[in-house]
Amino acid sequence: MAVAIRFGTSGWRAVVAEEFTLANVRRAVTGIARYVAQQPGQQRILVGRDPRFLGEMFVAEAAAILAAHGVTPVVIAEPAPTPAIAYAVRQSKLNGAINFTASHNPPEYNGIKFSTPDGAPALPEVTKKIEAEIAALGDSAMQPAKPAQFENIDVRPEYLRRLDELIDLKAIAKAGLRIVVDPFWGAGRGYAQALLEQYGVQAVSVHDYRDVLFGGHAPEPEDALLEDCRAQMRAADAHLGIATDGDADRFGIVDRDGTFLQPNYILALLFDYLVETRGWTNGVAKSVATTNLINALAEQKKIPLYETPVGFKYIGELILQDKIALGGEESAGLTIRGHVPEKDGILAGLLVAEMVAVRGKTLGEQLQAIFARVGAWHPRRENFHLTQSAKEKFTEKLKIDPKEMGGRAVQKVVRTDGLKLIFDDGSWVCYRLSGTEPVVRAYTEARSVEACAKLTAAAEQWVME
Repeated sequence: MAVAIRFGTSGWRAVVAEEFTLANVRRAVTGIARYVAQQPGQQRILVGRDPRFLGEMFVAEAAAILAAHGVTPVVIAEPAPTPAIAYAVRQSKLNGAINFTASHNPPEYNGIKFSTPDGAPALPEVTKKIEAEIAALGDSAMQPAKPAQFENIDVRPEYLRRLDELIDLKAIAKAGLRIVVDPFWGAGRGYAQALLEQYGVQAVSVHDYRDVLFGGHAPEPEDALLEDCRAQMRAADAHLGIATDGDADRFGIVDRDGTFLQPNYILALLFDYLVETRGWTNGVAKSVATTNLINALAEQKKIPLYETPVGFKYIGELILQDKIALGGEESAGLTIRGHVPEKDGILAGLLVAEMVAVRGKTLGEQLQAIFARVGAWHPRRENFHLTQSAKEKFTEKLKIDPKEMGGRAVQKVVRTDGLKLIFDDGSWVCYRLSGTEPVVRAYTEARSVEACAKLTAAAEQWVME
């Protein structure tokens, strides 16, 4: 029986040689090709990848399948960042992109992400049609002859030119910042560093070579995996460490003293900075699971706030409509006005460098200044692993609005995505079930570290009851 291929918030991902097989890749790409071929006009689709194992083979196979369906493949020869692919789709007026990436997932995974002509991740109405095309194939998997030729493209120059327009690199150079760049062996290798060096910024890198095993762990720039970055920062006496994940759509930031600034805080800091320096007051967007520090800043600045379901495609829609200055998710996704409707970890890191350079203060100092203005917020996320039967039981539990938790009355229930419970002091907990494994994610936020820890304990107890 054929594996059911489902496109979640960031495409289809699976373990290589288990579900992510050549046969299933052929089925998935054939479904995309059939969908694209039904669209009006001559179709040209960009095909790219991150540096994962067998990426070159998957790209070649996708190009052949597209060509067999009358769709022109436009192939990127080297690994490319997801935001650079999104920018190329828009600039070259292509009809979309197939990107072989599993982003920050462990090295045994690969994935397929499909983007539409606007450069944004495909919305559910599109992915449902693609899934229907795949399902109609059954077990069959097209094995086409390789096309005699296809178009090639280098997405790097135009993307770097755009970043140069968006970021004040001269300010970074003038401030004399020393920066460590950690691309985590991923598709972002050489991008941020090239721009910084172009302006004479002292930038050194770690993990700047291809390793399909990503050092033996997930290519995710989170606190525990940034020790090599910290060591290089100490050696270089660096002011800042900026890191990206496997496909460079997510970011990780290390302050001068080695402190990891969680993405929630980076989003709030950059929102505050962009309003201050660009004068953008059209709006700000965040997922339902992202810090309310952004809410507090938006209220203070009298700027419209949009709270979206989890999934960057929803933020991308607001970028396309020019409704927001910045949009972000607590999982380290960010983009800004006038840029791609897609996460951009390279942009995020360079914007943070500009912010540190212009303000002349560490990130920790800037965060404390914001807390002094609008109050402190302390977010946290925990993953609770359940048995399959426990997950099914909890799924039913989530359908009912609870009146209290941990002895505290629930003031408001929000169902934008999952179940979000808001309490009288503004603290909250949000539950979301994983679509691929028996895991429930619990996001909590309170006004102090101690209150957040207490709320997280109550949130866990409610899961286990």
